[in-house]
Amino acid sequence: MITVVLVDDEPLIRQGIAMILEAEPDIEVVGEADDGAAALEVARHTRPDVVVMDVRMPRIDGIRATELVLRGDEPPAVLVLTTFGHDDHVQAALRAGAAGFLLKRSTADQVVNAVRTVADGQSLVFPQQVRELLTAGPVAEWSGPRPSDRELEVLSLVADGLTNAEIASELVIGVETVRTHVANLIGKLGARDRTNAVMIAWSHGLLPRG
Repeated sequence: MITVVLVDDEPLIRQGIAMILEAEPDIEVVGEADDGAAALEVARHTRPDVVVMDVRMPRIDGIRATELVLRGDEPPAVLVLTTFGHDDHVQAALRAGAAGFLLKRSTADQVVNAVRTVADGQSLVFPQQVRELLTAGPVAEWSGPRPSDRELEVLSLVADGLTNAEIASELVIGVETVRTHVANLIGKLGARDRTNAVMIAWSHGLLPRG
């Protein structure tokens, strides 16, 4: 069972997402909060697999709340709610450790799939509009050890939201080999995690943009 906490200062949005998720047999909404401060308390008590986090909220905003909730032991994956209009929020959410994004105008299927994807712990969620925003702008020159072609092939599939098992199947290699490639990528790119590795690769033109 995937457990979820919903965080948004608009009750109708929380109720709508809760109705969508509770209709699924493998997802349970275990808590709700209307601001970042309350989110920390709810997450501490319920220990969910996923937190769906709005950005603009009173007291503690979603960016700071994401940073704080991810500092705990066995932290949840954070799926950030966005209207897509504020690229500084998207970048800040990634720096805070968000596993992906969910557009507020998403369909019910997209909401469910996004929650399941980040709960997997190996995948990322970037709606196409967010990907286009993140990959816009000038490309910085890469000065570190360049990943191999195979490693970049693996990272491209990570960016597409595939799990290690799915990448292994796609490339006809073992899952342990995929894990080794991902670990090597994180080391070579000086990344914090898979999400950060994808962002660094995009910003330095190591992966196709858009």
